[in-house]
Amino acid sequence: EKKKRVRKKKKKKKPTGDLEDSDDDDDDNIKDSDDSDSDDDSDSNSNSGGDETKRRKKKRLQKLRDTDVLDDDDLALIQEAQGGELGADAAEDAEHIRRERAEAESRERAEATARAETIRAHDADELRKGLFDDEAGEDVDVDVDGRDRDRHTSQKPSQRSAVEVFDEDGMDDFIEDDIGDQDEIRQSARLEREQMSARAGGGGGEGGVSEAQLTEASEIFGTDYLEFMEAAQAEEEEEDVDDYDAFGTGRSKRFRERGTGIDYGVSDDEVLDDDDMADSDDDEEDLFGDDDGDDDGAGDEQRAEALRLKREKRKLARAERRKQQQQKRLERRRARLRRAFEPVQLVENFCTERDDEIRAKDVPERYFDRKDIDPTKMESEASPLGSAMAEIEAGGEEEEEATWIMARVPAVASEFFSHLQSMDAENAEKKQMEIIHSIVRVLRLVKRDALEPEFIRRYRADVVTSPAVRDCLHEIMDEDAEWDRMTAARTTVEDLLEKAVMAASAIGAGGDIGEAGNEDPAEVVDKLQQQLEEAQASLDESVNEEERLTAELAALKEGQDDDDDDELFGDDDDDDDDEEKKAKKAKIPEVEAHLATTQQLLHARSTAVVSVANSLKDAEARVAALASGGSEAGPQSQMASRMCQSKLWNSSDYRDYLSSITDYRHATDVKGYLNLIGEGNDAIRAKVMGADASDADKTKRSRRFDRTFYRTCVSEGLRNICYKFVLPPFRAGIKLEDNLSSATGFVYSKELPGDDSSPHKWVPPTVPSSPQDFASELVGSGELVLLSATMGQSEADIADHPEFKDPLRGCRYVAAMELAYEPRIRRHLRSIYRNNCTVSTRPTAKGRTNIDAFHEYHGLHLIRQKPVKEHFPMDEQESERRKMGCTAEKMKEVDEEAKKQEHDSCIQYLRILKAERSGDIRVNVHLPMIGADSVDKAWFEQDDAYWNKRENQDFTCLLSEIEKVYFPPDGDTDEWNAERRKIIRLALTQFILPQFEVEIRRDLREAAVKKGTEEAAEALRKMAMEGPLRPNYMITENRFLVPTGDLKIVGFCLATEKKEASYFSAVTERGELCDHLAVPGGTRVDDDKMREKVVNFLMVNRPAAVVVGTGGGVEIRMVARKIGEIIAIATERWNNRHLQRDDEDDEDYEARVESYRQMYSGGKENEDEDDDEDEWKCNVDLVDDNISQLFGRSVRGKKEFPDMAVNLKVATSIARHAKDPVAELAYAWSVASDAGVFGTEMLYMNIHPLQQILPKTLLLRQFERVLCNAIAQVGVDFNAACNQDHLHGLLTFVPGLGPRKASSIKQALVRIGGVIDSRKALLAKRLLGPNVYNNAVAFLRIRPSEELSKDLQPLDDTRLHPDVYNRNSWAQKIAIDALEMGENANASSSDREDMQNTALRNIMKDSRKEIQRLFDDTKKEWEAAYGPTFNVPAWDPKVMVPPESWHDKVEELDLEAFAAILEEQGNGKWYSQLLMIKWEFRLPFQDPRKPMEPLSGDSDRLFRLLTGESDQTLCPGKEVVGKIIRHSDFGSRVKLEGDVPGFIPLRNINDDHVESAEDFVTIGEVVHAIVTQVKKDHLCVDLSLRREDLNKLPSSWERPVSLPRLDNMFDTKADRKLEHEKQKEREARLSAMQLTSDRNKRSGDSMDVDGNGKSKRSGRITRRACAHPAFRNETHEVVDRELREAGDAMVGEALIRPSYRKADSLAIHWMVRPGAIRLIEVQEEDKDTDASIGNRLKIKDDEYGSIDELLGRYIAPLNDRVEETMHHRKFLDGLEDEVDTKLRTQKSQNPGGMFYNLCWDEQHPGYASLRFITSNTPKSHAVGLSPDGFVWGAKTYSSWDRLLNDFKKNPRGPHKSSSSVSSSLQDSSRPATLPPPSRPAESSRPSRWGSKSSAAPAPPAQSRWGEAPPLPPQNGGGWGAPVAASASGSRGDRPPPPAGPPP
Repeated sequence: EKKKRVRKKKKKKKPTGDLEDSDDDDDDNIKDSDDSDSDDDSDSNSNSGGDETKRRKKKRLQKLRDTDVLDDDDLALIQEAQGGELGADAAEDAEHIRRERAEAESRERAEATARAETIRAHDADELRKGLFDDEAGEDVDVDVDGRDRDRHTSQKPSQRSAVEVFDEDGMDDFIEDDIGDQDEIRQSARLEREQMSARAGGGGGEGGVSEAQLTEASEIFGTDYLEFMEAAQAEEEEEDVDDYDAFGTGRSKRFRERGTGIDYGVSDDEVLDDDDMADSDDDEEDLFGDDDGDDDGAGDEQRAEALRLKREKRKLARAERRKQQQQKRLERRRARLRRAFEPVQLVENFCTERDDEIRAKDVPERYFDRKDIDPTKMESEASPLGSAMAEIEAGGEEEEEATWIMARVPAVASEFFSHLQSMDAENAEKKQMEIIHSIVRVLRLVKRDALEPEFIRRYRADVVTSPAVRDCLHEIMDEDAEWDRMTAARTTVEDLLEKAVMAASAIGAGGDIGEAGNEDPAEVVDKLQQQLEEAQASLDESVNEEERLTAELAALKEGQDDDDDDELFGDDDDDDDDEEKKAKKAKIPEVEAHLATTQQLLHARSTAVVSVANSLKDAEARVAALASGGSEAGPQSQMASRMCQSKLWNSSDYRDYLSSITDYRHATDVKGYLNLIGEGNDAIRAKVMGADASDADKTKRSRRFDRTFYRTCVSEGLRNICYKFVLPPFRAGIKLEDNLSSATGFVYSKELPGDDSSPHKWVPPTVPSSPQDFASELVGSGELVLLSATMGQSEADIADHPEFKDPLRGCRYVAAMELAYEPRIRRHLRSIYRNNCTVSTRPTAKGRTNIDAFHEYHGLHLIRQKPVKEHFPMDEQESERRKMGCTAEKMKEVDEEAKKQEHDSCIQYLRILKAERSGDIRVNVHLPMIGADSVDKAWFEQDDAYWNKRENQDFTCLLSEIEKVYFPPDGDTDEWNAERRKIIRLALTQFILPQFEVEIRRDLREAAVKKGTEEAAEALRKMAMEGPLRPNYMITENRFLVPTGDLKIVGFCLATEKKEASYFSAVTERGELCDHLAVPGGTRVDDDKMREKVVNFLMVNRPAAVVVGTGGGVEIRMVARKIGEIIAIATERWNNRHLQRDDEDDEDYEARVESYRQMYSGGKENEDEDDDEDEWKCNVDLVDDNISQLFGRSVRGKKEFPDMAVNLKVATSIARHAKDPVAELAYAWSVASDAGVFGTEMLYMNIHPLQQILPKTLLLRQFERVLCNAIAQVGVDFNAACNQDHLHGLLTFVPGLGPRKASSIKQALVRIGGVIDSRKALLAKRLLGPNVYNNAVAFLRIRPSEELSKDLQPLDDTRLHPDVYNRNSWAQKIAIDALEMGENANASSSDREDMQNTALRNIMKDSRKEIQRLFDDTKKEWEAAYGPTFNVPAWDPKVMVPPESWHDKVEELDLEAFAAILEEQGNGKWYSQLLMIKWEFRLPFQDPRKPMEPLSGDSDRLFRLLTGESDQTLCPGKEVVGKIIRHSDFGSRVKLEGDVPGFIPLRNINDDHVESAEDFVTIGEVVHAIVTQVKKDHLCVDLSLRREDLNKLPSSWERPVSLPRLDNMFDTKADRKLEHEKQKEREARLSAMQLTSDRNKRSGDSMDVDGNGKSKRSGRITRRACAHPAFRNETHEVVDRELREAGDAMVGEALIRPSYRKADSLAIHWMVRPGAIRLIEVQEEDKDTDASIGNRLKIKDDEYGSIDELLGRYIAPLNDRVEETMHHRKFLDGLEDEVDTKLRTQKSQNPGGMFYNLCWDEQHPGYASLRFITSNTPKSHAVGLSPDGFVWGAKTYSSWDRLLNDFKKNPRGPHKSSSSVSSSLQDSSRPATLPPPSRPAESSRPSRWGSKSSAAPAPPAQSRWGEAPPLPPQNGGGWGAPVAASASGSRGDRPPPPAGPPP
């Protein structure tokens, strides 16, 4: 009723006057303090004698009055001011308003009294609903002034105490009318608080809260709550005071609702008009008139027009003030956020400005950073399908780019050229143009219409007609970016060329370079002057901008501290000055970035000014010379002579060459050549024009140091000399190009533009005299300067190299460099080099030791001269040669073979890069080597000097081609040809080959990375396109007839540690956790009590399947069998619960049935009736839990289930993964890294074995594309995704959306009720913008659910786009026509819609019946022909049913004719979507994924998942170590490392005859054995101890077929040589082991045994029998040296050796960083013998089961901590002294600031040093690294940011404990926590700390991983930081080992 009154008041108020200018009630109620007011409160307020506090309270009370209607006096004043009288109707309305207002006030006053003590909300959710649910504005009538919002006030903390005085007696009233008369309530509550406050005398806190109440609150909420309330209260009061001071009155904004805005929690209401009160005078002027300056005779129209203009002006001014005020408040809130949170947290929660821009911009989120995307260019008028159908210009830029892209995308190129073989030329040309036009339309759809690839692929098939183009949309977009890069480079080179032309014209050399005509020198001067003026203007603009930005930056930095250290180190003021300072600081990065860009532009423009100025100076000097002497002479002539422009390039020829370039690298070749020539010309100008020009030129650019000799030679005029006997380089390039690309070769009559091109210019000049005489003559004339012997060479070098004294050496150097940089020369020699270049690999010293036939890198370490061209697509000439004379099928086979060769070579090179990074092999790229095999050394034994010497390469292929064009065709003397050959060899060896080698390496890496990312993406695609698990009882059904649907699933995770519990987790149909059961550690599932619990758990939840994760290892298979037995018991009990057993009477039966009903049916009476209909079926399956194990230990897992055990989270994720695998993948993507990059969590998944070496950016981009494609095929249930956290990630990959837009949609949907009932609502409720809506809507499903009770639009749950059923009713028309239903033209819109929906449902039912009929007929026909062998699950109606077999009603329609009619009507091409309508009627949103395959049918995968072993790591011939666990009559059972079961048959125990296994091996003995067979089906390995097998060469065993085949260029002879060398060492080791074993057996009778039957150990330190690749039976020095010699390749690696401190310990050598090795002690427990590794390995209190687990769970996380440290924004990679110096510098520049940085602790490897400065002396804290995080004091932090937050609160160090009081009295400048020594002290060795003291240091206290022990008392200066107490005890539950170390 209250809402109805509000609506009535709005209607009645409109006729009272023209008041639409008023934006809210503030304009009518807020007055200045000087205004006269008839209100008594105002009078008393004015007589208060200036009491500011009372006046403020009175003003606030005045604002609380109801302002829903105007006062009578106000109406009369308005009537009088407007000069009119109200009519009778208006007067009647006014009287009605007054009467209604009086009645309403009386009712509200009575209700307010009864409701004054009412509690408004029970909990936070109810309160939040009351505060925010009306924000959407869809269901609540809000008047124009926003008055209704004032009734839902989100009160500030200062008013929160008012809620506490209410009583629960008014709860009924509250429920009856939850809106109430809030104004009266607030007024009465405020008066009562004031009275209570007065009685309390101002004590007891705000609002009259007593000390007892504060104490009670602190007990309930804690002291942090009180601190927060106090801070918030102070902040809000401070804002109120600011508002009051600014406007002279209180403000009503504190009672307005605070909705949640897009960013920082800012709502529209909170940014209301602070400046509206400043407009009160203007409003009064409108109401009461303003006679100043007005003509009394002016008419009403003039006054109305003047009033309108004045209002428009004020409206614009008000909007600007609002914008400024909103910006001010946003800056204030941003400053508060920066103070409260770290930047990483803001990024994670999408609270940055960039996030706001992404949400606000109506383009797909994935297109936000693309500058070429502009939907405003959309040409929707041309076609309903957008700009794609606009006419394409023939031969235009679009076609040129499309043709270029076609040639670079193999799949598109293959389709393009295939038409030439399958049809005639005319039709083939049409098909080819369709492909080109399809590419053009794709680019238009992306750039102009902002459509995503997945949308284009499915809904623009009629526009993009080429299937290959639709399949390669992402590749086309990538190539489009490469095209833009190439064209930009080409444009840059063209500008550079024009500058060079102008510079040549300035000195009169324009004609020499081919410019047409001889330009007048005066005209050249005029052009240059104009260019200089333009360049100078641009430069001045940049200079002014730089000065402005520099001044602005200085003003912003004034008084600012670095990185918020002032506020984070205790300065927590929140006044306006502080907020302004924070706002300035936030702006500093933006200004700095703008300044850097401006400085770069300034440098480029200054360079241009200097270049033009130099050219102008040359032109003016030339004009002056001509004016004075009548001919060109002087410096310009000398410069032109030395520059030899005509010998270097022809401008017109280079312009034509640039226009034909289609490769970025070719454009850079031209740029490099022009820059080289320009540097030489600048050197000449500096030499000729004098020192001034040289000095000016030094500021122009920074030149390359390797061109110093070149510039010197050119400046001395050697360029002019060298071209007296050699051919100019650009002519040599043209000749080489014609020889290689033209069938006729080069023709000497060739002409160039602007050149006489006589044939002699194409021939190298000949000199009649010898080179020596030629040089002597030039030296004598002074033209040739002898500078070769003075270029910094020592006397010894000159003696060893006589060529240093050669006078022509400089000339050869100039000619060689310019020849090497000529673009055509480089282009064609690069092609020859690639065709002849090879790759060779050779093992390093480490590789020769480690690599054998079973090593991962075997086959990669001895590749000899493999052609590089195999790694790239086959070139056109090679392709034509192979396809010559072949049929079409044979040509296709050739193409497929070439693709496979390219793919295999690229993946192989990727593995080579991995091996090279590990330090096992070296890679060389070279031309064929000469003399690689010498007498004393094999090719792989040659040192680096041999491989790096390019003279050892056979570059005859390059040399011969250049000699053909560089030597005179008619011959010359041998001496001059020798000089030219020296030039060629110098150009090749010094310039061309080194650069080509770098290019080839880069190209090889890029090609390998591209193929690697594609292969990894394909592996992810298989994971994403794996469908939901179908239980066994559904496997025999067809998924098109019996969909899987939403099922209850139970997941099980087996704990890998005995102390941890295993868990069953039951999830609902939506994937929500509904129940769980813990299996305590050490308890078996099939124990009697536990079995009964599991049975009851399963009967309560009744899942369709129980899925068991494979992370439990080999044991999990047996556990799964036991769970299967338990499931059989549970299902039998449930299905037979209504059957009376023979051993129970009627009473027992009824009691049992009742107990079942109460326990398993929740006590429902009719539950049994429903359950009788269905039989409960359930089975158990093993599933890959790779994703689930990641979820259990991830950040998202902690957020969703903060209090759950890890294994329970894993079990829940296992069940969810079985329900929807792609949803779990999308969920894993949803977590952002510190840098705001999504998907980084997926890098820790085992997707591809080479993913660790691939660039993370490229890999994540491919992963994102795969998930977008998969989710576009599957679709997303919109309501479920917005309401379920684990499904929300799916929205991220919907076309048009992204993580930020998806998060915004979710929040908006919650505010409007949580669900939507149609796709229309997405646009109607403004959840999506039009462009994003168009992209996304067809992939969002609106499915029936409990929340949606009304009938839904049937097509909203199909793949159909609303274009065909909302925007156009084509789908409805097809349904009606198919059913032959008539339409009633006179029917209402609702009746017509109901009829259409009925037609749609009927036609869909008809099509479903047709599918059932087709299935039955197909099955019947098959069984009639082949018997009962029909594969029911594999039947697919879309693939296996021919079109003529369909007989449903929709098949009777001619959709092609319908599409033609639509096209004729101008609607565009829609045939593909009409076909989609037909199939969506039949199979609406059918899941394209095949059901999840059971692991039981894939033995290879199951073996790998359960054992962690593959054919690479465990294969026949592999040497392994195991322990004998028991004997049998047939052999001995062995337990290998990783708990892999093994078996040694009797025949393989010894070479001799074996009667019993006990005669040769004993239980508990550790043996070295050889794998003879891997039985994956039985999860077992057959072993052998026979000496014959042990001595066999590894290469003699059969290589598994699954491993990559050995390359054809692999040197098997070299491999055998290395293998024989290692075999001797192996035999010696085996002999020693056999001797030890025999000795033990001989002494076996005399050995004691313990109580367990095990032999007692001697306790002596001995070598270990361990074959693990990370284990070394060496001393500390040997292991340490191995790590250091390996260098960077071993960073992050760990080697393990026996510790020499005691018998039962190991030592880990972990290389933290180059040169820093940390030692970690490992205790061994449960050892069988002295030589065996302990069954339990312990570091402090953490236990590990094997070396692999130790490396995976301890070392791998430590490496992650190192990476996090080195990538932190505060980390400096320098020495501690360098960091201290920087801190002192910062402190001196800003004494008021506190600064800190991170670096490595130099004294203690594996520890970081947190160094900071507070006064003058830097101080530091040591921070330890542990697998759990970063240890500071006694606390472990999960991230650096959390640690730094605590550090900022307490810079002195962690809080001291009671045990450290005495030691804290001693000051020390050392860290509060000191790391332990990097190597445990040994009695026989000195301390590694360098201590000379004879006393051994005390051992460190036991603590958590990486936690520092307490600091011993020390004397010294400093803060005297307290000593942290040591923390001992268990670290809690540890996760099981991951499948592999993280990348």
